[in-house]
Amino acid sequence: MKSQWECFLQNLGVWEGSFTNFSPEGTLLNDTPSHLSLEGLNNNQTVRLTLCRSGRDDLVKEYSSVGGGLLFFENGSFSEGLIQLGPFSEFGAELAFVHGNHRLRLVQLFDKTGNLSRLVLIREHLARTAAAKRPPLQVNDLLGEWLGEAVTIYRDLRSPDIYSTTLKIQLDDTGRLIQSTSFGERTITSTATIKGSIILFDQDPEKQVQVLLLPDGASATSPLKVQLRQPLFLEAGWLIQPNMRQRMIRSYNDKGEWVSLTLVTEEKV
Repeated sequence: MKSQWECFLQNLGVWEGSFTNFSPEGTLLNDTPSHLSLEGLNNNQTVRLTLCRSGRDDLVKEYSSVGGGLLFFENGSFSEGLIQLGPFSEFGAELAFVHGNHRLRLVQLFDKTGNLSRLVLIREHLARTAAAKRPPLQVNDLLGEWLGEAVTIYRDLRSPDIYSTTLKIQLDDTGRLIQSTSFGERTITSTATIKGSIILFDQDPEKQVQVLLLPDGASATSPLKVQLRQPLFLEAGWLIQPNMRQRMIRSYNDKGEWVSLTLVTEEKV
């Protein structure tokens, strides 16, 4: 197993791309070009992050360790966010994939009343490499059966869990989406309404979850409202190739504590 620091070093380089803001309904609000440098210093004992947007240095930060609300997978993919959901406070997290010379990062933000307030999609490629153009995700891209492997890592850094997954997505005669997810011995089936680029899992009016289909094969799965004393998860998806998708899930328990992070790599069969 690589250390968390070694996993972080998988992100070194100069990343060019953009920050795209969306409303909770998927309306594109603005798009800002970005230039992000992650530079190893002192024989990679320190990493300096420099982020420029619109030609200005937005952020300069140095790391000599990682932890807190941040966890990395071995390929460099990661998630960073609040470790505790609290009353009357803003809440959110970033879920980030690394694949080849590309990164795709998604930030989900909730306001002080717990409502989903906005999403930021960050698409990046290494400088001096070609950027792949993937079309916006469509419902039809997701239909079928997906077999995958999941790796779950934990905040307390105990040994990861690795297990197989099955995801089946289909439409019924009325056009409603039916999703069946199996992992280990458990299977969960749920249904959703499709409204344009939104898939809304609305069986329980108190716990509605939406999947927003986004550019570049991305998707954002979010509760419409985060609630105290209820377990919750945030998920991002990335259709890297027509038959290969990754999903990342950040899970919180019923005390509002962040407990784990899961990366699923799945292929359509």
